[in-house]
Amino acid sequence: MSTFIMITRLSHDALSTPSELKSTVKDVMQRIQDHCQGVKWTASYAVLGPADLVDIFEAPSVDEAAKVAAIVRTFGHATTEIWPATSWDSFLKTLGSLPPGRIEV
Repeated sequence: MSTFIMITRLSHDALSTPSELKSTVKDVMQRIQDHCQGVKWTASYAVLGPADLVDIFEAPSVDEAAKVAAIVRTFGHATTEIWPATSWDSFLKTLGSLPPGRIEV
């Protein structure tokens, strides 16, 4: 399983009430559960900044992660970005396998 970070930006006219947002998120999650086998949600955050939501999930493939983003967008008025992520420990192991020194061009 690979880890993915998804940021979602909602348009200012996407939802008119807080309860509508809550209901939409519930519907989105149900659709993801129904159509994205093997996806495991790790965390969700509401954030202040260029994105409105940050979700972290695991998926068996990039294609399955792309389905998650597509489902979010099908509810309208949202854009998404998916970023593959590597744990710090795995990243350090990868660095350890590289040759020492600077690569000359």
